[in-house]
Amino acid sequence: MSRTVTYSPAHTIVPTYECFNRCTYCNFRAEPLESPWLTLPQAEKRLQLLQTQGVIEILILSGEVHPQSQRRKAWFQRIYELCELALALGFLPHTNVGPLSFEEMAQLKQVNVSMGLMLEQLTPSLLTTVHRHAPSKVPARRLQQLEWAGELQIPFTTGLLLGIGESEADWVETLEAIARIHSCYNHIQEVILQPYSPGNKQSWDGEVFDVTKMPELIAIARSILPDEIALQIPPNLVTKPDILIACLEAGARDLGGIGPVDEVNPDYPHLQHQTLTEILAAAGWQLVQRLPVYPHYDNWLPQTLQTAVKHWRVSH
Repeated sequence: MSRTVTYSPAHTIVPTYECFNRCTYCNFRAEPLESPWLTLPQAEKRLQLLQTQGVIEILILSGEVHPQSQRRKAWFQRIYELCELALALGFLPHTNVGPLSFEEMAQLKQVNVSMGLMLEQLTPSLLTTVHRHAPSKVPARRLQQLEWAGELQIPFTTGLLLGIGESEADWVETLEAIARIHSCYNHIQEVILQPYSPGNKQSWDGEVFDVTKMPELIAIARSILPDEIALQIPPNLVTKPDILIACLEAGARDLGGIGPVDEVNPDYPHLQHQTLTEILAAAGWQLVQRLPVYPHYDNWLPQTLQTAVKHWRVSH
């Protein structure tokens, strides 16, 4: 068994924090019209500073502008242009901005090497609790995104948010749904297992997820999902070295995009790269960089993106 664990050297760009959803556990969102949008000149200045910092992936992560909003088209255009800008400056974009229309996904495929959307949980009862004011968290809508990504041949990342009111049986149901859709399209690169971690902006009084359950859950996920889907855990949310190593022993093989700030969990900074490397090495694991698209999906990309990816593969 390989003793390597991968990560993507990443930086997150946020077009806007405004979001029409009001998930009660959220530490990211701002009220609509209360978060200024990132301008292209601002983004260009920030990205230029990253060109010598070893960053490969630019994660475009945004709050959601309502699909019926008059500003939706401008919001989507800003996301598209940020992806174009990242590509022009030598980075590889990965976009995760909530549910999109089929047409929006098809357009973003042209400027993204991969995309993502968390399923979180398929538990219907959450629509009366933490998702009561979150219209885009309807499970069927998010499952539709996974299917559309498959139809469009978009390398895709999805995942579970753990500890928001679901049961262990719900974990299995959500994982089985991912496996079922992947069996049709073979497009899921990674499944993230993200423990809920309280922050200072949320309105919900939920408790931190018990990370000692993570190795057991990873073993369950590994038994349900096909081997080619990588299991990803965020090291800033699984901070106890013994639990982190136990997660790897159970079958997790990726630590996701690691950058200076976790925008979704801003209260939980990532470990310094050297510290993380030493923790893993002490248990016989080697930390290895990867691109935000896995090699067996390269030929799914438009030719211009294949060229950009090939450049990174050759140089690394």
